[in-house]
Amino acid sequence: MIQQIGLYLMSFLYTLAGINHFIKPKMYLAIMPPYIPAHGLMVMLSGIAEIMLGLGLLSPVTRPWAAWGIILLLIAIFPANVYMLTSGKFSKIAEWLLWLRLPLQFFLIWWAYLYTKG
Repeated sequence: MIQQIGLYLMSFLYTLAGINHFIKPKMYLAIMPPYIPAHGLMVMLSGIAEIMLGLGLLSPVTRPWAAWGIILLLIAIFPANVYMLTSGKFSKIAEWLLWLRLPLQFFLIWWAYLYTKG
């Protein structure tokens, strides 16, 4: 029962986060490291990926693929979290929160891994 609730919560969070890429793109554009090309395109593609992966968790057929996709996405966006911490552009956010985001990524990877077995 708890794992099922976690699954629906994860699906909801990733789908909502993906939608938010289109509602508040400036927020996501701001955290893009300068060495990543085509910031606008990357924000849109990552938003689409989050929506698709979040919804993919809901079907037992696509769930393992969606979970692995989320893990890969979390690894891909990790540099943005490091950039937020090291760039000095996010001084309005408490530094401890920026530090907390780094290990949070590992928790999110673990959480997604729970659903890779199908």
